[in-house]
Amino acid sequence: MPKISVEIPAELLADLDDHVGDDGKFVNRSDAVRASIRKTLDVLDEIDARHDRLDGGGGGPGASAGAAEDADE
Repeated sequence: MPKISVEIPAELLADLDDHVGDDGKFVNRSDAVRASIRKTLDVLDEIDARHDRLDGGGGGPGASAGAAEDADE
């Protein structure tokens, strides 16, 4: 599995950490970030489907292009 590096604001990281560990939903930060990315991509795919923008590839580069503007709908 490829590794990436991201910069995350301290407030967001603190909120994430509230959900990680023995009392949290996620085993570790990586698990939490992967789950969040999956959920976000699913939502963007749903928005794209409503606007007939899906390319059938599901999650490839550009599959959700422009969907961020529609996220508030």
